[in-house]
Amino acid sequence: MNSIPELNREALFATLADLIAINSVNPQYLSGPGEGALADYVGEFFKRNSIPFVYQPVFDGRPNVIGKLEGRPGGETLILEAHMDTASDGGMTIDPFQPIRKGNRMYGRGSCDTKGGLAAMMYALKALCDSKLRPQVSVLLLAAVDEEHAFRGVTKFLESGQKADGAIVAEPTDLQAAVASKGVLRWRIKTRGRAAHSSKPLLGINAIGKMAKLIVVLEQQYCASLQSRQHPLLGSPTLNVGVVQGGIQVNQVPESCTIEVDRRLLPGETRHQVWNEFEAVSAGLRAQDPEVEIVMEPPMLEDFPLETQASERIVQASIKASQGRSGRSELIGVPYGSDASKLARAGIPSIILGPGNIDQAHSADEYVELDQVAHAAEIYTRAILEF
Repeated sequence: MNSIPELNREALFATLADLIAINSVNPQYLSGPGEGALADYVGEFFKRNSIPFVYQPVFDGRPNVIGKLEGRPGGETLILEAHMDTASDGGMTIDPFQPIRKGNRMYGRGSCDTKGGLAAMMYALKALCDSKLRPQVSVLLLAAVDEEHAFRGVTKFLESGQKADGAIVAEPTDLQAAVASKGVLRWRIKTRGRAAHSSKPLLGINAIGKMAKLIVVLEQQYCASLQSRQHPLLGSPTLNVGVVQGGIQVNQVPESCTIEVDRRLLPGETRHQVWNEFEAVSAGLRAQDPEVEIVMEPPMLEDFPLETQASERIVQASIKASQGRSGRSELIGVPYGSDASKLARAGIPSIILGPGNIDQAHSADEYVELDQVAHAAEIYTRAILEF
């Protein structure tokens, strides 16, 4: 492998600070402006550093940005991917868009998820471009929109028919290579009752009471059954009831109640399987109480699990790159979703690898360790040259 180009750490950290200072909260969250201004910054970075790029329209004023480093003619293609949108800045205990550097940490919304990884990928391309090294593979750096909501940026990218031989997705993994992640299925479940005056509740059917029975069964029986399913890197599937809505006023028997369910899936689990499990739970409740009426709405979100074999070249290249930087590398699984599973389903072997710890993502005082950001840039550079 060629020697690694020297990295200007302070320039990298300054770019990270610039990224944090640009509000790119996903519009799904109240008052979020989206990724437009950040996309302009990334495009200008590519232009300033003579890296060819294009804006790929996704939504009005919210494009993907795709930079390209040409490899040798006839070579393969490697994708580096990081999303530009962030979670909401609501409830933060620090100024979300005023990057503050304290020791080895930089604070601000998106610093960990995933502007640290984006900055590192940008500098990996810059380092190779500046050094005039021409890798064997062509590299596409996809700065994507909408990962925090519905993954429509990476979906748009894949709709163009882009093919590649491997991908690294920058989510916070403490620089370990994640080859497995859970999928998620989210949907609403309703119970239907019959309204009546609260002074004569026996004339009605209390939909909240019926929903309470369902929640008890889900938490005490269904969740317990999930513990018997184990993945070596991901543990067991999980279920969370995150939203409950029901009733109109206190003096009326509620005729409807709705919950929103988040079910995390292991590799091998399918939407059809989960649906059948919930149908069985509903049937069991109806057998006990004929007045229970349960309706499941179509999923609001379906994201697929990721499982990439250790033998894939992208995994082996990342292991060598990490070992070259730190002397160690560990294959891990992560419980959260990312754009990696969409790339993998399109036939592109993918891993998740980036600076930061998921515990800091979306947090009230989000930060990233700067040493990890610099090390990530070197690992990405090494991975490109190893692939």
